[in-house]
Amino acid sequence: MAPVTTTALHAARGTLVGAAEVVPGISGGTVMLIVGLYETLITSAGHFVGGLRLMLTDRAAGRAELSRVRWDVVLPVLLGMVPAALLTARLVAPVAERHPVPTLGLFLGMSAAAVLVPAVMVRRGWTARRAGLAALAAAVTAVVVGLPPQHLPTHPVLVFLAASVAVCALALPGLSGSFLLLTLGLYQPTLTALNERDWGYLGVFLAGAVVGLAAFLRLLQRLLEHHRDITLVVLTGVIAGALRALWPWQDADRGLLAPDGQVPLTVAMALLGAAVVLLLAAAGRRRG
Repeated sequence: MAPVTTTALHAARGTLVGAAEVVPGISGGTVMLIVGLYETLITSAGHFVGGLRLMLTDRAAGRAELSRVRWDVVLPVLLGMVPAALLTARLVAPVAERHPVPTLGLFLGMSAAAVLVPAVMVRRGWTARRAGLAALAAAVTAVVVGLPPQHLPTHPVLVFLAASVAVCALALPGLSGSFLLLTLGLYQPTLTALNERDWGYLGVFLAGAVVGLAAFLRLLQRLLEHHRDITLVVLTGVIAGALRALWPWQDADRGLLAPDGQVPLTVAMALLGAAVVLLLAAAGRRRG
């Protein structure tokens, strides 16, 4: 009974990650951190990519690398992620578009609370140098997410490159792949292709996603295994800097505006989002 319960729990966590990746705002990587899956999934994905590469030259080494993948976690998470992403694309994303300010307030509260998750995972504590590194990462991230949206054509080469960049946000807390697609002007075409089953577009997008994610995951896996604390410090800064993208009051070019309109509701949604994240994080730490 216990293995079945654990598998169902991993699948439920996967649904949260899958849903987060479709809605612009909250990052799938941030959700992985919140529910306690981040290091397991990233290191497993890195071993998987490395194993496939080694299979071409050294099958024994490749099999050894693949054996280090936590399949008992990865497979249930994927089973939860895929249907959640499809369902969210059809149901939740339109709601977020109709009510953007309260929705961004919810995401802002969630991400603000999520800054604490990698921060408390730093084993050797925080120093002035580490705080400075986190601040630098936050500043760079804030500049990137503050760039005004572009409008790229849906040329296959551009779709491939955009997918290879945006999909890296799946593994990088704080940045949303959907948000990066919005910046490039390819979010709506991708969502339309997903809902209308445009297999040509989706095939090019998937190919770019696989190439980009494979390279990035391998790098991130090695950083977590050999430079864990510094990596978590940088991730803390990235999540903090990405909060700039979630400010609910912005103009069309992402310039920040003063609060207006649905301020009480938006504040309430932010507090609700923060409370949910803190409860999930506390539950994950108890399980750990």
